[in-house]
Amino acid sequence: MTSTTSALIRTADELQALAARSAPALAVAAAPALAENSRSDSPTGRRTAVVMTMGALHDGHATLVRTARECVGPDGFVVVTVFVNPLQFGAGEDLDRYPRTLDADLRTAEAAGADAVFAPSVDEVYPGGEPQVRISAGPMGERLEGASRPGHFDGMLTVVAKLLHLTRPDLAFFGQKDAQQLALIRRMVRDLNFPAEIVGVPTVREADGLALSSRNRYLSAGERRTALALSRALFAASDRLAAQHALRARADSLPGSQNRAETRAEGLSRLGEARAAADAHAVAQASEGGGAEAVRAAARAVVDEAAKAEPPLALDYLALVDPADFTEVADDHRGEALLAVAARVGSTRLIDNIPLMFGATK
Repeated sequence: MTSTTSALIRTADELQALAARSAPALAVAAAPALAENSRSDSPTGRRTAVVMTMGALHDGHATLVRTARECVGPDGFVVVTVFVNPLQFGAGEDLDRYPRTLDADLRTAEAAGADAVFAPSVDEVYPGGEPQVRISAGPMGERLEGASRPGHFDGMLTVVAKLLHLTRPDLAFFGQKDAQQLALIRRMVRDLNFPAEIVGVPTVREADGLALSSRNRYLSAGERRTALALSRALFAASDRLAAQHALRARADSLPGSQNRAETRAEGLSRLGEARAAADAHAVAQASEGGGAEAVRAAARAVVDEAAKAEPPLALDYLALVDPADFTEVADDHRGEALLAVAARVGSTRLIDNIPLMFGATK
């Protein structure tokens, strides 16, 4: 990195010229190679990274930039894109009022370690108007967020594909908060042989647990209190799963626990743990996968209560899904899962999620 300030770039040609000046080893071929022949294998080891945003940068975005800088090192090239993509906004959504804070974004990107902020115009990204050919998100893109926002993921993947071509990175960093988006980008990169590695970064939360989002600024004080139910629901589900694992392990350690469900509860009851015994009945009746339905129920209880608040939480979906394809998991599911929630508070729509592991023993 040859400068201490982030350059504001408006065109792809300017961006590539800056990348070449900053680190000549980053010069790219006209036709990108497949992933296994990525520029990352060059003798210099210099790499380029991109963090794609729609602006209104907050500490979640800054964390992505800092992670990118750590991964490519001081001699790498880190670019932040700022582009409010019209293709991924549906009718009645907040395209016009989406916050645009470019001056502040430049300061945030610079402080986090970016070399450049690429803030192209709509004409630069979509010369000649909206593209007639777009990326299709497929069946995964029709579930959850895709069902609530038809066409959203097609528009998102189309702009991500274009920005990958325009910025030509070795690494691209995205937040886990937008988990379905992250999964679809990974699938697109794999299916279409993009020469980039997609890196997911854990969700950054505020002190009260609310996931950082550019839309949080729309919330009034009362709406924010209600919105906290999203993260509380996720944490309640995670706690329930941990309790299930602990109860099952403890019940299984009791004499005769391998025989029948009642024995497990009776053993705990003899230890004077009446409530644990009741829970053990439910746990023992659940499959060895961990009891997905009980985990859903724990989260559902929180959002149902928030629906009675003032202002109320209007739930869009609460789903426990397989992160590979975003289909609902069965109650006997073992392995990774994702609990995802979306809701509206006032006029603001928020999403959140938490990864879970069913069948864990440690």
